[in-house]
Amino acid sequence: MFGILKSNRRQRLRANPFPAAWRKILENSFPLFLKLPESDQKELQEHVQVFLAEKRFEGCGGLELTDEIKVSIAAQAWLLLLQRQTEYYPRLRTILVYPSSYVAKATIHSEDGVVTERDIGRLGESWDTGAVVLSWDSVRAGASDIDDGQNVVLHEFAHQLDQEDGIADGAPILGRRSRYVAWARILGAEFERLRFETEQGRKTLLDQYGATNPAEFFAVATECFFEQPHQLRRKHPELYEELKQFYQQDPAKLIER
Repeated sequence: MFGILKSNRRQRLRANPFPAAWRKILENSFPLFLKLPESDQKELQEHVQVFLAEKRFEGCGGLELTDEIKVSIAAQAWLLLLQRQTEYYPRLRTILVYPSSYVAKATIHSEDGVVTERDIGRLGESWDTGAVVLSWDSVRAGASDIDDGQNVVLHEFAHQLDQEDGIADGAPILGRRSRYVAWARILGAEFERLRFETEQGRKTLLDQYGATNPAEFFAVATECFFEQPHQLRRKHPELYEELKQFYQQDPAKLIER
């Protein structure tokens, strides 16, 4: 019964006219939106309304929340879900937004087994307890530059997809069991390649932060897939095709060379 009620509520929200002011926000602050086919633009607008109704936003560090902040984040987050039969990030309840980079405690494990805590500046985080934390300055910069391979919203919401099965291991829910075999083979090999090239001091297309662990590799690869698709398809064709199959999108067709 609850599922039917939720589905009906979402249908009503999607049927509402998309506010003209919100459309202007997307046109001005998220250039990739205008490159989407009209059908994808319509789908994204519909789902943004549901996302904003179901998720709670909180301003942190003195940030006053605005429609620009909420709509921009929701639209970028939904880009990862376009054309896919999926829930609205079911484990996510709250998006915490700071005005700029913020300080968070991190646990550091040294090679000799010593564990210490340290304050580290961050631009974003994804928690498996139901929250995403973002820096608004980074959100705005990532949305406006669609071909630099850096987008904190895509990165952290890729983590949310990864965490839907309760484990942050670089393997989101793929459906058929056979899909996991190809995923492990291709992304595993690409992860090891990035680790090796990073250790050798070589220049890489993929952000070298992705060499940290498989979860970070998936998030970094997602950023590159949507923002530098031509380069990724050329240099890492198998990785591009695997992400294309997962996301059901082909961003190389949207972004000019």
